[in-house]
Amino acid sequence: MPRRPIVYLDDRCRAFLVRMPPGGVYSHTTAARLYSMPLPLSMTSHTELHVSSPASRRAVDARGIIGHSTLLRAQDWDRRFGYPVTTPERTWCDLAVMVTLAELVAVGDKLIARRLPQTTPVDLARAVDEYPSRRGIRNLRRALPLLNERAESPRESLLRVAIVLAGLPEPTVNRRVFDSNGKFLARVDLSYPHLKLSMEYQGDHHRADRAQWRKDIARTRALQAAGWTELQYTQDDLARPESFLAELRSMITQLSN
Repeated sequence: MPRRPIVYLDDRCRAFLVRMPPGGVYSHTTAARLYSMPLPLSMTSHTELHVSSPASRRAVDARGIIGHSTLLRAQDWDRRFGYPVTTPERTWCDLAVMVTLAELVAVGDKLIARRLPQTTPVDLARAVDEYPSRRGIRNLRRALPLLNERAESPRESLLRVAIVLAGLPEPTVNRRVFDSNGKFLARVDLSYPHLKLSMEYQGDHHRADRAQWRKDIARTRALQAAGWTELQYTQDDLARPESFLAELRSMITQLSN
């Protein structure tokens, strides 16, 4: 009877430990998935494990392994989850050549999020300054000033970065909105408060969940009654941003006059 494949990432990592070379650590997307970093869907279905070995050793060459030979300092890895893995900071740096700038920012936002942060902006900046590879360094340096600890979802981060890279003003993130009497109305994903303009990313759960759908309608109505304009976006807008960015630019101009 053929052996059943090992499906779960944790099990695959444990299974390879007996063949892990001295000084080897799990890295790149393998480490990112262990830390639950928000990777593009195309990267979460891969079964290969990324293993980084010290620069003095050859990269691992084995079935199901993507090997890397790189400078690994003591502060670049730790023993977590029961095996050696690159730190969140080093993992973020290693991802810079594998994802887009916006996706890199989304990962960084998750790492420094006010709820359950895994690192700090200062530590990420230090990791970039000390990163031993020049590959991806431009992406990393561009990503640092775009990080925002108030972000609460990867799609929200992708939307914000698309807006900023288009040359539009950087929106406020997750602002609480109140009416003229001080009554709380909503917390909006992205906004230009001085224009009373908000931008919301609507995932599929907003459509599929009846209670959420009704809540969204009531929320939008309350904002409109308070003089706010709400723009809603979906994955299609992120995939083809030119149209929504042109519309947003026009809306900003209209409300500014």
